[in-house]
Amino acid sequence: MLRLALPPLRRLWAAIAFGVLSGGSAVALLASSAWLIARAAEQPALMYISLAVVGVRAFALGRAFFRYLERLSGHDAAFRQLPEVRTELYTRLVPLAPDGLGGTRRGDLLSRLANDVDELQNYPLRVVQPLVTSGLIALLTVVGAFLLLPGAAIGLLLALLLAFVAGTLVNSWASGRAERRLSPLRADLSDAVTDLVRSLDVLTAFGALDAAQQRVDEASARLTAAVRSRAVGVALTGAVVSVLAGAATAIALAAGIPALDAGQLDGPGLAVAALLPLAVFEVFGTVPLALGAWRQVVASAERISTTAPDELPAGIPVDPASPRQLVVRSVPELELRGLSARWPGASRAVLSDVAVRIEPGERVLLTGPTGAGKTAVAHVLTRLVDYTGSYTIDGIEAATVRQDDVRRIVGLCEQQPYLFDADLRQNLLFAKDTATDDELLAVLERVGLGDWTAERGGLDAAVGERGALVSGGQAQRIALARALLADFPVLVVDEPTANVDGAVADRVVRDILTTAAQDGRSVLVISHTRVPDELIDRSVRLEDGRVVA
Repeated sequence: MLRLALPPLRRLWAAIAFGVLSGGSAVALLASSAWLIARAAEQPALMYISLAVVGVRAFALGRAFFRYLERLSGHDAAFRQLPEVRTELYTRLVPLAPDGLGGTRRGDLLSRLANDVDELQNYPLRVVQPLVTSGLIALLTVVGAFLLLPGAAIGLLLALLLAFVAGTLVNSWASGRAERRLSPLRADLSDAVTDLVRSLDVLTAFGALDAAQQRVDEASARLTAAVRSRAVGVALTGAVVSVLAGAATAIALAAGIPALDAGQLDGPGLAVAALLPLAVFEVFGTVPLALGAWRQVVASAERISTTAPDELPAGIPVDPASPRQLVVRSVPELELRGLSARWPGASRAVLSDVAVRIEPGERVLLTGPTGAGKTAVAHVLTRLVDYTGSYTIDGIEAATVRQDDVRRIVGLCEQQPYLFDADLRQNLLFAKDTATDDELLAVLERVGLGDWTAERGGLDAAVGERGALVSGGQAQRIALARALLADFPVLVVDEPTANVDGAVADRVVRDILTTAAQDGRSVLVISHTRVPDELIDRSVRLEDGRVVA
């Protein structure tokens, strides 16, 4: 993630070059100003100081001008790189969803996708650029000081090295722990706020709102304390650097005054030697702070890498290097033989030696108690979970073809359908973005939502966040409408009656099976409750991950 966050050199070099010019202008401004003031005190003819006057003006303008160009080019390079970071992150997350992300809290995941990714832009801006720029400016200044007064140059070099070591140690001691904890603490606060907002109705109903608000307050207090600790560390680091800058000036005076008495150095030269450390330390002071920014960047990169690792964990399917073409009949046959599977990260198999066949156009009921592995079967069929054994589609092993090709054949109506906080139209269009309003209304009519849609004002009706404005049965029917729009030859319906009462449940199941049968598609209904025998062709029972009937 750190390599990915660093812009290519062709973009970064301009920011570094402008930074060197800006820092060099700052050092040259103070040096030329010191020389000009000291030389002007000698009341020479104007022609002897005119060049210095021009230099002061040029360096003053150059300092601001090059600083602006440095900020512009540096931020441009960092911001151009962020889309690549986000693209890579989402590319890694897609295979993990939904089962590989089960252990990550929503607020924490949101914080990693937003705050931690944004933090990576500080790698080039607050780490690489300051270190390279300050290092070059310090080196050039020491060389210039050596040409002017070797003793002052040696003192300046020692002070810079001591400032680097002492500033780094002080910054690490005072704010290192806080900087490493900032990203996790932001995630804790985001998670607490997300839980509070999303569960506000439940928390209010059960009198747990105060406890949830207290959790937010505590998370906010911990984050505030960490920010304060970091601020204290920054202040102490600045104090150490300032003290050592003064020490470098004292060393320059100690070396310069004898040289002045001996005639080896004139008055303006002594002024330059004495004030030069103040200018270079102003630029060099960002180095210890850059190491503090490095700790924050590393912490964010580690959190992102933990969420979206380079290598997928066991249990997550991976597309083959040379996938086969999935050429099947319009409604293919599915067969599981000796199939075993486990949830990602789990140590125990959830399915063992499962054997099931679904003939073209067949309606099969998969039953079993809670925890028997029914949902795992649905996720294996749609290639959300990897398997061992055999799973074939018209004789073609599913593991030898692309996962997306399998999902164009086998569609899943999940147990808790996800509805976006948008209107009804948008919740259907992502299944078939070319569908017209007439097609959408027709499919809603097929799943028994025609009158309901008309009563709600048509396709512009809002469904609320996660379907808050629709009932469980209506959400299941909307999910079925999406599956019909996507035209899956094989439809897997996971617990369609989980969120509805008995009378509505019977109608939902009946509508799902009859609607699917009209198109000749195969249907696997997963349910722990009874389904009328006339609606199915046969049933399969699962217990403890094994087929028992």
